[in-house]
Amino acid sequence: MNFSRAIARVPGNNFENGITSSTLGKPDLKKVNIQHRAYLGALESCGLSVTLLNADENYPDSTFVEDTAVMTSKCAILTRPGAQSRRDEVGLMRTTIESFYPKYREIKAPGTLEGGDVCQVEGHFFVGLSERTNEEGACQLAAFLAEEGFTTSFIPLHATSGILHLKTGMTYIGENTIVVNRLLDGLPEIASFRRVVVNDGESYAANCVRINDSVLIPSGFPKLQNELSVLGFKLVPLDMSEFRKMDGGLSCLSLRF
Repeated sequence: MNFSRAIARVPGNNFENGITSSTLGKPDLKKVNIQHRAYLGALESCGLSVTLLNADENYPDSTFVEDTAVMTSKCAILTRPGAQSRRDEVGLMRTTIESFYPKYREIKAPGTLEGGDVCQVEGHFFVGLSERTNEEGACQLAAFLAEEGFTTSFIPLHATSGILHLKTGMTYIGENTIVVNRLLDGLPEIASFRRVVVNDGESYAANCVRINDSVLIPSGFPKLQNELSVLGFKLVPLDMSEFRKMDGGLSCLSLRF
């Protein structure tokens, strides 16, 4: 969970035209930019050097950079998003990835993979099989990771409503602890972990981000914030209301490595 760098992209003026299943209304672009700047400030306060990419008005979802690549300490893998409208976002990221990882891999058709479905737990990777990530894409990723000494296991999500990506429903925050939506709490793959279960009213807050000594969490979810504080985690609450309207969470807005 130790990182020194991050990549992020400024939201475009057409951000509201992205893909969403939310019924919370259209995002307020002024608030979007305020919240994004606060997010970048939080990354820097955690010790990260942030590479900030310009907005791309051709791709309203492109501020959600996490879906375009999987970053590890040993390699980077460019993805192939399951959402057709987002596939060209990977090309936008290629040059930036090359500047940090001269050698990288790529998911190829018919595989699909989005970074939001990939949850790293130390040297192991959980990969969600979702509407956006298929088994072929997950198998390609697992093969690339195995070459670098990492292990992988798959978690089917198709029967779990309301979970767009794996990290929508669970995130690893270090110290053998997983924050998990109650719908995924019964997974045998995470039975050995200390689990902080998020109830229905706070399900959005299952998407947290551990960065070095801090855990970024969405603000407005007091039960989870209290539970994590009692466990001794150093928390950085951030307002994510406008990104939530577009199915976006804290992890979606950066690539950390």
